[in-house]
Amino acid sequence: MKKTRSFFLPALLLLLAACAADSRDPARTIESYFTALTEKDAAKAVRLSCAAWEVSAQTDADTFAVYPATLENISCRETVRTGDTAEISCTGKMVLDYNGDKQEIDLADRAYLSKLEGGEWRMCGYQ
Repeated sequence: MKKTRSFFLPALLLLLAACAADSRDPARTIESYFTALTEKDAAKAVRLSCAAWEVSAQTDADTFAVYPATLENISCRETVRTGDTAEISCTGKMVLDYNGDKQEIDLADRAYLSKLEGGEWRMCGYQ
């Protein structure tokens, strides 16, 4: 049993560190939001969202829950930070499969907004 504990604790700490890293970097938060959508994890998408975006996050998650989706070559970076808000630009695309009809969403077409809320960076919309 001791060996199991000695393996479990470092693995748990590594997992927690990875989750915490997302919330301290606004660009990683946006990437994680898109990942949550393609993995059909509505709870995570909402959790990664600011209070003002939670309803939109649930709507996004509901949309992505219906159709298979993948991310291709996603990479996001912070372009502007003003106080507790950051503007994020991304490259890559989301590919949705509407019953065999592939639809691509170019992530570079929008600037994404991230806001520091509750001590963590959160997805807060796009422009």
